[in-house]
Amino acid sequence: YAMLLSLIFLIVLVAAVVGFVFRHEIKTNFESNLNLALKDYNVTADRHSEAVDTIQRTLHCCGVQNYSDWERTEYFSQRGIPKSCCKSQDDCSEEDLKDPNKAKLKVFVDGCFFLVTLTMESKMSVVAGISFGIACFQLIGIVLSCCLSRYITNNQYEMV
Repeated sequence: YAMLLSLIFLIVLVAAVVGFVFRHEIKTNFESNLNLALKDYNVTADRHSEAVDTIQRTLHCCGVQNYSDWERTEYFSQRGIPKSCCKSQDDCSEEDLKDPNKAKLKVFVDGCFFLVTLTMESKMSVVAGISFGIACFQLIGIVLSCCLSRYITNNQYEMV
Protein backbone atom coordinates (compact mmCIF):
# COMPACT_ATOMS: atom_id res chain seq x y z
CA TYR A 1 0.00 0.00 0.00
CA ALA A 2 2.88 2.37 0.81
CA MET A 3 4.45 1.65 -2.57
CA LEU A 4 1.16 2.39 -4.37
CA LEU A 5 0.71 5.68 -2.49
CA SER A 6 4.35 6.59 -3.20
CA LEU A 7 3.83 5.92 -6.91
CA ILE A 8 0.70 8.09 -7.01
CA PHE A 9 2.51 10.82 -5.07
CA LEU A 10 5.41 10.80 -7.55
CA ILE A 11 3.06 10.91 -10.56
CA VAL A 12 1.23 13.93 -9.13
CA LEU A 13 4.53 15.62 -8.28
CA VAL A 14 5.89 15.09 -11.80
CA ALA A 15 2.64 16.37 -13.34
CA ALA A 16 2.80 19.53 -11.21
CA VAL A 17 6.44 20.20 -12.13
CA VAL A 18 5.78 19.62 -15.84
CA GLY A 19 2.74 21.91 -15.72
CA PHE A 20 4.78 24.64 -14.04
CA VAL A 21 7.75 24.31 -16.39
CA PHE A 22 5.68 24.24 -19.57
CA ARG A 23 3.04 26.82 -18.57
CA HIS A 24 4.11 29.20 -21.37
CA GLU A 25 3.75 26.45 -23.96
CA ILE A 26 0.29 25.68 -22.55
CA LYS A 27 -0.70 29.35 -22.98
CA THR A 28 0.63 29.45 -26.53
CA ASN A 29 -1.15 26.23 -27.40
CA PHE A 30 -4.41 27.54 -25.91
CA GLU A 31 -4.12 30.78 -27.90
CA SER A 32 -3.53 28.93 -31.18
CA ASN A 33 -6.45 26.58 -30.48
CA LEU A 34 -8.71 29.54 -29.68
CA ASN A 35 -7.68 31.19 -32.96
CA LEU A 36 -8.43 27.94 -34.78
CA ALA A 37 -11.83 27.68 -33.07
CA LEU A 38 -12.68 31.22 -34.23
CA LYS A 39 -11.57 30.42 -37.77
CA ASP A 40 -13.72 27.26 -37.86
CA TYR A 41 -16.64 28.82 -35.98
CA ASN A 42 -20.03 28.12 -37.50
CA VAL A 43 -23.70 28.32 -36.67
CA THR A 44 -24.18 24.58 -36.31
CA ALA A 45 -23.82 23.31 -32.79
CA ASP A 46 -20.40 21.72 -32.84
CA ARG A 47 -18.37 21.49 -29.64
CA HIS A 48 -15.75 24.09 -30.55
CA SER A 49 -18.32 26.73 -31.48
CA GLU A 50 -20.29 26.03 -28.30
CA ALA A 51 -17.09 26.34 -26.26
CA VAL A 52 -16.27 29.71 -27.86
CA ASP A 53 -19.81 30.94 -27.17
CA THR A 54 -19.67 29.76 -23.56
CA ILE A 55 -16.31 31.46 -22.94
CA GLN A 56 -17.51 34.71 -24.51
CA ARG A 57 -20.79 34.76 -22.53
CA THR A 58 -19.23 33.73 -19.22
CA LEU A 59 -16.19 36.01 -19.25
CA HIS A 60 -17.85 38.89 -21.15
CA CYS A 61 -15.22 38.91 -23.86
CA CYS A 62 -15.09 38.70 -27.64
CA GLY A 63 -12.45 37.23 -29.94
CA VAL A 64 -8.94 36.18 -28.98
CA GLN A 65 -7.18 39.52 -28.47
CA ASN A 66 -10.27 41.73 -29.06
CA TYR A 67 -13.54 41.79 -30.97
CA SER A 68 -11.85 42.69 -34.27
CA ASP A 69 -10.42 39.15 -34.51
CA TRP A 70 -13.81 38.10 -35.84
CA GLU A 71 -13.34 40.29 -38.93
CA ARG A 72 -10.77 37.80 -40.27
CA THR A 73 -13.18 34.85 -40.12
CA GLU A 74 -15.49 33.39 -42.71
CA TYR A 75 -18.36 33.59 -40.23
CA PHE A 76 -18.03 37.40 -40.07
CA SER A 77 -18.45 37.75 -43.84
CA GLN A 78 -21.72 35.82 -43.61
CA ARG A 79 -23.27 36.89 -40.32
CA GLY A 80 -20.98 39.34 -38.57
CA ILE A 81 -19.83 38.95 -34.98
CA PRO A 82 -21.60 36.15 -33.04
CA LYS A 83 -24.42 37.06 -30.65
CA SER A 84 -22.45 35.57 -27.76
CA CYS A 85 -20.29 38.73 -27.87
CA CYS A 86 -23.26 41.06 -27.31
CA LYS A 87 -23.45 43.05 -24.10
CA SER A 88 -27.25 42.90 -24.31
CA GLN A 89 -28.97 40.23 -26.39
CA ASP A 90 -32.00 42.52 -26.91
CA ASP A 91 -29.97 45.41 -28.35
CA CYS A 92 -27.90 43.41 -30.85
CA SER A 93 -29.18 43.18 -34.40
CA GLU A 94 -27.49 41.26 -37.20
CA GLU A 95 -26.94 44.49 -39.15
CA ASP A 96 -25.07 46.02 -36.21
CA LEU A 97 -22.93 42.90 -35.84
CA LYS A 98 -21.87 43.05 -39.50
CA ASP A 99 -20.58 46.63 -39.16
CA PRO A 100 -17.41 46.76 -37.00
CA ASN A 101 -17.93 50.41 -36.07
CA LYS A 102 -21.47 49.84 -34.78
CA ALA A 103 -20.52 46.51 -33.24
CA LYS A 104 -17.81 48.16 -31.14
CA LEU A 105 -20.53 49.87 -29.10
CA LYS A 106 -22.66 46.76 -28.66
CA VAL A 107 -20.20 43.93 -28.04
CA PHE A 108 -17.55 43.20 -25.45
CA VAL A 109 -14.30 44.68 -26.73
CA ASP A 110 -11.85 42.73 -24.52
CA GLY A 111 -10.30 39.55 -25.88
CA CYS A 112 -10.91 36.17 -24.30
CA PHE A 113 -7.31 34.94 -24.22
CA PHE A 114 -6.21 37.48 -21.62
CA LEU A 115 -9.30 36.92 -19.47
CA VAL A 116 -9.02 33.12 -19.58
CA THR A 117 -5.35 33.17 -18.59
CA LEU A 118 -6.05 35.75 -15.90
CA THR A 119 -8.86 33.59 -14.49
CA MET A 120 -6.68 30.48 -14.57
CA GLU A 121 -3.77 32.23 -12.86
CA SER A 122 -6.04 33.67 -10.17
CA LYS A 123 -7.31 30.17 -9.34
CA MET A 124 -3.83 28.63 -9.25
CA SER A 125 -3.34 29.43 -5.58
CA VAL A 126 -6.51 27.50 -4.71
CA VAL A 127 -5.43 24.55 -6.86
CA ALA A 128 -1.93 24.62 -5.33
CA GLY A 129 -3.36 24.71 -1.80
CA ILE A 130 -5.68 21.77 -2.42
CA SER A 131 -2.86 19.82 -4.10
CA PHE A 132 -0.56 20.51 -1.15
CA GLY A 133 -3.22 19.28 1.28
CA ILE A 134 -3.75 16.07 -0.70
CA ALA A 135 0.02 15.54 -0.88
CA CYS A 136 0.28 15.88 2.91
CA PHE A 137 -2.43 13.26 3.40
CA GLN A 138 -0.64 10.95 0.98
CA LEU A 139 2.64 11.37 2.85
CA ILE A 140 0.89 10.67 6.18
CA GLY A 141 -0.65 7.55 4.61
CA ILE A 142 2.75 6.40 3.37
CA VAL A 143 4.34 6.86 6.82
CA LEU A 144 1.46 5.12 8.63
CA SER A 145 1.42 2.19 6.21
CA CYS A 146 5.18 1.73 6.68
CA CYS A 147 4.70 1.82 10.47
CA LEU A 148 1.92 -0.78 10.22
CA SER A 149 4.08 -3.00 8.03
CA ARG A 150 6.96 -2.78 10.49
CA TYR A 151 4.63 -3.50 13.43
CA ILE A 152 3.20 -6.59 11.71
CA THR A 153 6.69 -7.84 10.78
CA ASN A 154 8.07 -7.34 14.33
CA ASN A 155 5.15 -9.09 16.03
CA GLN A 156 5.07 -12.06 13.66
CA TYR A 157 7.47 -14.13 15.75
CA GLU A 158 5.70 -13.42 19.06
CA MET A 159 2.50 -15.19 17.94
CA VAL A 160 4.09 -18.66 17.99
